[in-house]
Amino acid sequence: MELPKDPMMLFSVINMKLRDCYSSLDELCEDMNVNKDELVNQLNAAGFEYSAEHNKFW
Repeated sequence: MELPKDPMMLFSVINMKLRDCYSSLDELCEDMNVNKDELVNQLNAAGFEYSAEHNKFW
């Protein structure tokens, strides 16, 4: 699956995947073959921060 380029769509897709399919961001990135640092940087640039405690970006 190709991830959306739009930050809001990316935020939505990643949080949906984290909620429905993955117990951690590491698990999502490994399974989807996504560079974790790039993903986190993209979402941080849009104002979102990952919470491991809640397993979501906000």
